Amino acid sequence: MLNFLPVPLIGLIASVLLGLNALFWVPILLLFAILKLILPFRAVRLRIDPILVAIAEVWISGNSGWMTLTQRTAWDVEGIAGLDPHNWYLVNSNHQTWADIFVLQHLFNRRIPLLKFFLKQQLRWVPVMGLAWWALDFPFMRRHSEEFLKQHPEMRGKDQAATRKACEKFSLIPTSVMNFLEGTRFTPAKHQRQQSPYRHLLKPKAGGIALALNAMGDKFQAILDVTIVYPDGAPNFWEFLRGRLKRVIVRVQTLPVPEHLMKSDYAGDPAVREAFQRWVQKLWQDKDAQIALLLDQARR
Repeated sequence: MLNFLPVPLIGLIASVLLGLNALFWVPILLLFAILKLILPFRAVRLRIDPILVAIAEVWISGNSGWMTLTQRTAWDVEGIAGLDPHNWYLVNSNHQTWADIFVLQHLFNRRIPLLKFFLKQQLRWVPVMGLAWWALDFPFMRRHSEEFLKQHPEMRGKDQAATRKACEKFSLIPTSVMNFLEGTRFTPAKHQRQQSPYRHLLKPKAGGIALALNAMGDKFQAILDVTIVYPDGAPNFWEFLRGRLKRVIVRVQTLPVPEHLMKSDYAGDPAVREAFQRWVQKLWQDKDAQIALLLDQARR
């Protein structure tokens, strides 16, 4: 544990270890990903995809290692026992900070299949990490607003086609499809701008989860609904690297896949969209109440 060191030095050490860990594993990932690109056959993918996942899991373990070294975090976690690393899950979580991703990877690594995130198209160009996400088949999505889609309805089908293509790759080996329903990180400014009806959450967007369920709902064993709470406030990325992740509360609820919505046409049927939105809003109401309760308990 290095948390006795000055805070700026902890941040420097964590940053260096984070960078070295990525620079070591990304070239290895790329070697296998390029081989898969040259030989785009199902049999090759079935051989190489598990190798890529194994590399990513070791990489995540390295991140967990430097987190343990530089952080003194009190973890309060419930709901991760008994999960199956050899099955498919659809994972949903609230989103407040880049630290969420490290928290999720730390807790779920090797407990469930590798988390695959839907990423904004712009993130493809992030140095080093963009290549890693490409190698691991993370889908890059153009997340158009509902207002934009109303003006350009032809783009709605392209979003759906891109999601379906990504999910076809996910169906080859066990995968956890990760979705942040809010679509962006929570901030007070965004909360106010949206006039969100939830106290601790932004408005959820049902489109991504609907498309994932439509494309491969019969593969998912369950939906893992994750609630992350930072009782001392959500740290930004630099605060996280400086060892400021003091307390984390995580609750994971295993939910059944809603079969009545699984193969329905979200894009083309207004009644289906309304049903999905009701289901998501109920999920979000329960999550908002749970966050309020957990915060209240943590402050006592």
